[in-house]
Formats: sequence, C-alpha cells, structure tokens
Amino acid sequence: QVQLVESGGGLVQAGGSLRLSCAASGRTFSSYAMGWFRQAPGKERECVAAISRSGGSTYYADSVKGRFTISRDDAKTTVYLQMNSLKLEDTAVYYCAAKAGSIWMYVHLREREYDYWGQGTQVTVSS
Repeated sequence: QVQLVESGGGLVQAGGSLRLSCAASGRTFSSYAMGWFRQAPGKERECVAAISRSGGSTYYADSVKGRFTISRDDAKTTVYLQMNSLKLEDTAVYYCAAKAGSIWMYVHLREREYDYWGQGTQVTVSS
C-alpha cells in the first residue's frame, strides 16, 4: 500500500512555470512506476507523463512534449512534474498515480493500469 500526496499546484499566468511534487509513503517507492494525469472540466482524465521504475524511460503526451518534464527521486520517494511555458489549456486537476509490479523499464499510460492515486492538485493558467 502506498499513499500519494500532490503539491505545487496553483494559479499561474500563461507562459509561466510550476513544479508539481508527489510524495509517496512507504519504503517501496522504487518498486512503482509512476504517472501524472490531468482532468479538465468536462473532459476525461488523460496521462500527460509517465516514468518507469528505473527512471530511464519516460512518456509525454503530445500536448505537453517539450514543455513538461517528469522525474523521480527514489531517495525522497517523490515524483515531480516540471511544467514550463504553461498554456490556458493546461488548466486541470493534476493527479499522480503509482503502479505496482511494473517491469523495470516500462512506462504505463492507461488509467486502469495504476493501483494508487493521489487526491489531485489544481493548476489554473490565466491569460
């Protein structure tokens, strides 16, 4: 069992940056593949970034590629999402998720693959 707590959301102007953090409880963080999802009003939840257990494999949605960076620090049991050049359409609730039992270099993109979820943090981008 792992508990996930996101932080770092807030209100930012378009073109600005935010860094989201997701702190995980427990001592088995390195055994989880991690992902960041977001859900905007009236839209389905989508995967924006994912990272493997090794940290060596990552995935980015086309809409955020080149602007967002996912990383993990196993010593701090934390996964990060650095968001630069934010756009109005990045406004959403952002969730981190953990998948148990993942193969070392695999990333996971589908919501149903993940076992644990944080409570979400709101990101609002204004013009």
